[in-house]
Amino acid sequence: QVQLVESGGGLVHPGGSLRLSCTASGNSFYIYAMGWFRQAPGKQRELVASITSGERTNYADSVKGRFTISRDGAKNAVYLQMNSLKPEDTAVYYCNADGNRDYELGVDEYDYWGQGTQVTVSS
Repeated sequence: QVQLVESGGGLVHPGGSLRLSCTASGNSFYIYAMGWFRQAPGKQRELVASITSGERTNYADSVKGRFTISRDGAKNAVYLQMNSLKPEDTAVYYCNADGNRDYELGVDEYDYWGQGTQVTVSS
């Protein structure tokens, strides 16, 4: 019933920036926790950042100080500002949302998933 659509991925040089966006749409729903996961080739999907409806945030150690997650409740949207990008940030980034829980969830727990957007950091 809820669809998530990501945008903003692309190719950037090391040290560059990207801003990912994700918007939820559907019929009569409410979004609580939202987050971003990423998956690189041959790797497990991992948490990048999460945010609750009260804007309590959590970040992976590898992105602290470089990435910032934010949300717009009125638009049912979540954003990920990525600065100082590194080649190891290259991955498919997935937007996640949950309709009844308002705390950090595991990769198998979110109710809704986007299709993903490719981020490539290369010279």
